[in-house]
Amino acid sequence: MDFTDLAPYAPVFLNGAWLTLKMTALAIVLGVAVGVLVAFARRSRNRAVARACSAYVEAVRNTPFLVQIFLLYFGLASFGVRMPTFAAAVLAMVINIGAYSAEIIRAGLESIPKGQIEAAECLGLSKWRIRWHVMLQPSIEKVYPALTSQFLLMMQASAMASQISAEELTAIANTVQSTTFRSLETYLVVAALYLVLSLFIKLLAWAGGEYFFRRRRVIRQALKAAGKKPPPRAPGELAEPRGMA
Repeated sequence: MDFTDLAPYAPVFLNGAWLTLKMTALAIVLGVAVGVLVAFARRSRNRAVARACSAYVEAVRNTPFLVQIFLLYFGLASFGVRMPTFAAAVLAMVINIGAYSAEIIRAGLESIPKGQIEAAECLGLSKWRIRWHVMLQPSIEKVYPALTSQFLLMMQASAMASQISAEELTAIANTVQSTTFRSLETYLVVAALYLVLSLFIKLLAWAGGEYFFRRRRVIRQALKAAGKKPPPRAPGELAEPRGMA
């Protein structure tokens, strides 16, 4: 293997990795916001709203992500709505992650005991405070490992955006490979960059969990101080990076 032919393309690879990370970050922020709204809407007493949200979730979860990108980019163009490739890719990612995160968050909401909600109502808390403090925050803490796994999957699925010529990492790799004819070396570099991006997102997810879920951290530190073992992590929960505990 010879990577010398790829050295001039290092800035191009980095630009593709940056675009991939930017697409993923936008999709996560907007997609989780959509997911929270849909999760609560599916629990609404309004059957029309609940059924519409259920139809959205089922439609997205049961169709390929590539088809969803094509529908947004090529399908809307047939009606005269033309979007830049970056906007179409991010919108498709938002719609996709919104549906998956809605189902994950809904599962977390279902795990909140009804007695806990009734107690908050007896204390006179407003509906918004109940939904935020009593329902949403504890449920997000419970399903956080599943959400972070979904974020990683979405980052990897962003490679599909290369099919509409979005200049993300995979599209850059295809261009470099066709120019240098170094297929093995090119895709090894891309695989390494995806690995670095995945580890970076995991690190951010761990830091975010430590910041937002302080109660869990305090309990863990108290157990360690008492000489007891901390409770086992939930399936998929991120381990603490060494030296950052």
